[in-house]
Amino acid sequence: QSNSSSDVCDHITFKCPPLGLESLRVKDGQLRASSFKRRGLGPHRGRLNIQSGIEDGDIYDGAWCAQYRDKNQWLEVDARRLTRFTGVILQGRSSIWSWDLVHTYKVQFSNDSLVWTPCMNGTQEAIFEGNQYTETPVLALFNTSTVARYIRINPQTWYQNGTEGDICLRAEVLGCALPDPNNIYAWQTEPTESRDKLDFRHHNYKEMRKLMKSVNEECPDITRIYSIGKSYMGLKLYVMEISDNPGKHELGEPEFRYVAGMHGNEVLGRELLLNLMQYMCQEYKRGDQRIVRLIKETRIHLLPSMNPDGYEMAYKKGSELAGWALGRYSYEGIDMNHNFADLNSVMWNAIELETDRSKLINHYFPIPEQYTSEDAFVASETRAVINWMQNIPFVLSANLHGGELVVTYPFDMTRDWAPREHTPTADESFFRWLATAYASTNQVTLPPTDRRPCHNKDFLRHNNIINGADWHNVPGSMNDFSYLHTNCFEVTVELSCDKFPHASELPIEWENNRESLLVYMEQVHRGIKGVVRDKDTEAGIADAIIKVDDIDHHIRSVADGDYWRLAEGYFPSSRTCQVMYDHYPTICDFRLTKMPKQRLKDILAKGGKLPKDLQLRLRQLRLRKLRVTTKAINQRRAAAAKRAKRV
Repeated sequence: QSNSSSDVCDHITFKCPPLGLESLRVKDGQLRASSFKRRGLGPHRGRLNIQSGIEDGDIYDGAWCAQYRDKNQWLEVDARRLTRFTGVILQGRSSIWSWDLVHTYKVQFSNDSLVWTPCMNGTQEAIFEGNQYTETPVLALFNTSTVARYIRINPQTWYQNGTEGDICLRAEVLGCALPDPNNIYAWQTEPTESRDKLDFRHHNYKEMRKLMKSVNEECPDITRIYSIGKSYMGLKLYVMEISDNPGKHELGEPEFRYVAGMHGNEVLGRELLLNLMQYMCQEYKRGDQRIVRLIKETRIHLLPSMNPDGYEMAYKKGSELAGWALGRYSYEGIDMNHNFADLNSVMWNAIELETDRSKLINHYFPIPEQYTSEDAFVASETRAVINWMQNIPFVLSANLHGGELVVTYPFDMTRDWAPREHTPTADESFFRWLATAYASTNQVTLPPTDRRPCHNKDFLRHNNIINGADWHNVPGSMNDFSYLHTNCFEVTVELSCDKFPHASELPIEWENNRESLLVYMEQVHRGIKGVVRDKDTEAGIADAIIKVDDIDHHIRSVADGDYWRLAEGYFPSSRTCQVMYDHYPTICDFRLTKMPKQRLKDILAKGGKLPKDLQLRLRQLRLRKLRVTTKAINQRRAAAAKRAKRV
């Protein structure tokens, strides 16, 4: 028999967890099948939510498909130890071109893979309901749990499609591993816990708010909770600020942000940020010098849920039953990762049309008017994040996603709308550094690794980093917008193959990502920093442009003069500042002298007298102008005389 999904969350949360076909805890070698059509449809592809490539027929197809169409076909899972099996979740084939799914199936168990016992429903062999739609996961719970090592899923009926319908499925198996008497040493067992005492569970909106409040109460001197706006359904977008001086931008202290939950069903980032704020509070109180230094030298902002409406939809279904897309979009159906202003096209169009390259800008591109209008199809959540970006001078950011294991860096959009094409920024090398800083310290990707690709692309060949546009074209991404509209460099971190991992996997996911989260934040202190000041008044100069030789992308100083722009009315200044590979920035301050014209305006506006140095400078400028004017007049006279002579 099969159970409805209305009480699924309780079953999955409080009964046995998934074995890990989706999360890859179950290895390819643990999956066998009676037959398969080809390698790309082998048993290793029969994993819940696995995604196919664009083309059918490659090695990355979207299900296990049997070679034969009869009731003797099966997919087998070896749990590698005695396990109390409690249920199965089934899906059809992931494919753009084919529609294949199993309508009903039987289940058998074995301890040796030779003798099989059927799952019973009273005195008859149980038949379980499968799928009517390829993407909707369907849960079947067994009347009674069964202890065994092996389990087989045996399709009985399937979508025939005339005579073309194949037996295809993706699956997850629920089961509780029993203690193994042969594993007497702890190192023989894969770790499932974390050494940190954190709240490892999925938090809905109310629980998230409650946890953030508890962290703030535990560490009131270094934390502050604020909201940057509301979702379409009125849920506040809460941010946790962590700093030694919360609520204030300190001169020379960089601003850092993590954003999670842009796609509401990609939930691991949300839980990692909640874990991170707990961890930093605890370690700060404990006196961990690494955390103390990070908090004292950085203003950190954590937005755990950019799309709370989408999350609530996915959360109500449960970790294994939300499918691949439920909750991804905003309540209005907007994909926020395509919802930011497309400034890439603005930049590339200007490059093509402008013949005078000196007139081109390469940073701080203004947002097109049509995008800012009230009628524009822009999510309220996107508008809130843009305002946040404009109000706080962020230096570095990461956008946490799920469904893959890779770090992507800008540009995310291809220049000519190609499906995929390497499209680098002027800061390609540093973006690769940033992406590598996260990817190379993640426990999942550390060698030696026998990890297989999540879905349909092998990012291991790229050291788990890739230019976003070289993966797939994403116009209107937050990463590209951040780079072109603000001073902030941002990458996307795809955290896990499973978009909505089971709660039992959260401790080990925290262990996998803790060091990466900290190392990436520390990168905000690389490079050069400084303050641009007025040489006479020592006041900070806002909007001064900072240019780095051979990098065609400038940044600007902010309100107090920390980096930067050579503002109008000042003589340009340059310095050589050598950037090393240290974990702290090179200090590179500037003191700019106002041009006489600007200085004269300021003095006369205040009714003051001109100092002698300015009188001398103005006299020099007048003499230079007079010499230039006299020279020009003489040149024109000579030219006129030459023409008259020819006539």
